Amino acid sequence: MKITAVDTFYLRLPEIEERCDGTQDTLVVRVSTDAGISGVGEVDSAPLVAQAIIDAPVSHTIQRGLREVLIGENPLEIERLWEKMYEATLFFGRRGPVIHTMSGVDIALWDIAGKAFDKPVHELLGGAYRREIRAYASSLFGETPEATADKARAFRDEGFTAVKFGWAPMGLVDEATDVALVREARRGAGDRMDVLIDAGCVWDAKTAIQRARRFQEYGIYWLEEPLHPDNLEGYARLSEAVDVRIAAGEEESSRHSYLDLMDRGKIDVVQVDVTRCGGLTEARRIARLAHDRHLPVVNHSFKTGINLAASLHFVATSPTGFILEYPITPSPLRDQLTQEKFPVLNGRVTLPEAPGLGVTLDEEVLNRYRVR
Repeated sequence: MKITAVDTFYLRLPEIEERCDGTQDTLVVRVSTDAGISGVGEVDSAPLVAQAIIDAPVSHTIQRGLREVLIGENPLEIERLWEKMYEATLFFGRRGPVIHTMSGVDIALWDIAGKAFDKPVHELLGGAYRREIRAYASSLFGETPEATADKARAFRDEGFTAVKFGWAPMGLVDEATDVALVREARRGAGDRMDVLIDAGCVWDAKTAIQRARRFQEYGIYWLEEPLHPDNLEGYARLSEAVDVRIAAGEEESSRHSYLDLMDRGKIDVVQVDVTRCGGLTEARRIARLAHDRHLPVVNHSFKTGINLAASLHFVATSPTGFILEYPITPSPLRDQLTQEKFPVLNGRVTLPEAPGLGVTLDEEVLNRYRVR
């Protein structure tokens, strides 16, 4: 079996709002073979930048687009192809958008392998530790503390046992507002629901220490990305100063960045986005490094059903995976792109068992939002 095509689909909603929501546009990758089997993946990055990384012609030995690297190759040799892509983009890659783009290709190759062997991806990744995964509702904060309480109450009524709120207005007004957001999130969630807080990289280390101590009163399960991702020394100071778990990782690409975050930043929860970190191949490596350090691993997922399906396979096959980020904000791309919806029942999501990722694209939706 040989790769015959690597196609990209830039999808974008008609109106893009100025908010931290990755479901407003995306890049879908489809890898096709001469055996009639194709696989799909997704890239969480700047879509047109990622598209250019696939389309680019060769410049020199270690600077070429991914399509030229892959055409004619055996798609089942996934790890070798990961290394080939990495080396072929060494001059302009190694981190950031190139690794993001490799993620989409890598996920598509795993989808092909599952279909070729008639097995779900989780079996090819070594087997699932869990068939059902607890999910937390992942949402932006309400515009006010009171609106946040209303959201939490609604998620609890839907059967979720955990909820996360993130980004604005956290960190943009004053300390009283920050504390009120967390207090009202807890009030709406009640005493039995886990509450997770995503600060959105807004503070310096001392402010984050102060906020974490204030938030501890409300029993938050973790505080996510309170600092700039480059502030590894600050993360270490924060983690050592407070009892609240510190979670981070969604900004990282490749295991090398995650090693710094774990060993230098001393974080407590490792967040891995399979559409950014290097795909399922690299996510699995990161999960093993976290396991060696006795750290829990979770996914980051704020894209479409492709990301969600790949994340389910990742979390299920990670020894220390324990909960699934389940984005809840309505979006046509998230809600409609894949025919499979992966519903939350009694606070849990069931692992896909169909061959490959277990997703089928709605071609009408793909064409409706495609930018040509």
